[in-house]
Amino acid sequence: MLEQAFTTLVGWMAAVLFYDIGGFPFIVLWLIIAAFFFTFYLRGVNFRLFGHALSIASGKYDRKDDAGEVSHLQALFSAISATVGLGSIAGVSVAVAIGGPGAIFWIVAAGMLGMATKFAEVTLSMCYRRIDADGKVFGGPFEYLQAGMRDKGMPRFGKFLAFVFALFCLGGAIGGGNMFQSNQAVKIMTDTFAPLAKLDWLLSLIFAALVFFVLLGSIKRIAKVAEAIVPLKGILYLLCAIVVIGANIENLPATFGLIFSNAFSGEAATGGFIGMIAVAFKRASFANEAGLGSAPIAHATAKTEEPVREAAASLLEPFFAAMIALLTGLMVVITGVHVGASAGDGVIIASRAFATVAPWFTVLLAANVLVFAYSTTIGWSYYGEIAWSHLFGRRNIKLYYIVFCTATYLGGIMNFGVVLDFSDLLILGMALPNVIALYLLRGRIKAEMDRYVQKYGL
Repeated sequence: MLEQAFTTLVGWMAAVLFYDIGGFPFIVLWLIIAAFFFTFYLRGVNFRLFGHALSIASGKYDRKDDAGEVSHLQALFSAISATVGLGSIAGVSVAVAIGGPGAIFWIVAAGMLGMATKFAEVTLSMCYRRIDADGKVFGGPFEYLQAGMRDKGMPRFGKFLAFVFALFCLGGAIGGGNMFQSNQAVKIMTDTFAPLAKLDWLLSLIFAALVFFVLLGSIKRIAKVAEAIVPLKGILYLLCAIVVIGANIENLPATFGLIFSNAFSGEAATGGFIGMIAVAFKRASFANEAGLGSAPIAHATAKTEEPVREAAASLLEPFFAAMIALLTGLMVVITGVHVGASAGDGVIIASRAFATVAPWFTVLLAANVLVFAYSTTIGWSYYGEIAWSHLFGRRNIKLYYIVFCTATYLGGIMNFGVVLDFSDLLILGMALPNVIALYLLRGRIKAEMDRYVQKYGL
């Protein structure tokens, strides 16, 4: 009955957000156009400030007395913990299974272009963030949609957009940022370890309980946990993927050739060339979240007086997501496990790639998935917390924690196809009000960038 209700809701929302325009779902085309626009409008900021972003992440510009709650690196890791999750493993695997090997090329391309959109939204988040008397930071689209539109003489429009964004964000956190993660975490555990095959309810309950523990500490505890496990999940998965690719190294040249040839032919893709690009950008948007307005919420907590400084640091986020996606795609194609796979297989596609090294190697993927899923879930919990605060205030915040963890539990025991569709709808829906603000406030973004670049001679 629950899944039937979910399916009905998903179908209604899909009719709007995924309305077909020349082969592209509306919301995907919305994000593609924004990525291209800001890449050119900001004169290739994606690449011009990349080196500077590395310097910022190294701590070179940290100032303890600056306003904010966490360091540049902690803010970046908090954002990455939410952004780079199982969308980079299960989502990319599904994209290759549906769209063919060429989808990998477009997923990486989408990540590179998305860096500019991420820069734009984080700049606005830093410009309009609000800090209360207790030092609690409130940032992201909730703030710049209202304050920014007020500056443009459209206060009512700004309040409406902020309300719509908050609804999507809360729904995305409760229905996508956690359910997708818990679903795939439970699935990989029950598939890898036979004794756990019938204990999906228990695994899901334990996962939800661990999330609840971190939620009680809000962004500072999330930042500390993220700072500890984000490097772990990146390095561990990197090493494992390299081992899988290395075990099939003789097929690497042919794999690259297949990816590039298929990227511009789309012969193996459902729906041909256009269908492949649409699938790739959809999965890339879920993996790097550029333009969705989610990551700016975490970046707003950084200790800095320079909006563009944190925006520059945020360039590393979609880049990191793109590299993880590339490794996943290479691993899936080089082993051939995408052939005959379906969207419902999810993370199991990657598990089959790991199994080509040795049967026991899938245990390492299970460990990877757990770390990815947990870090992403706690990252999204904070986004949902700020959305809840915007809609209902902080009086009943513990009720939100209970609702969030209940959804986390339910996600672990539900059908993956329903969870995937529901996650896409709610999370991608955030881009509707967010990108409108980016366009209308583009002058402020560019002015801040030009001032900062001139000031520091970049």
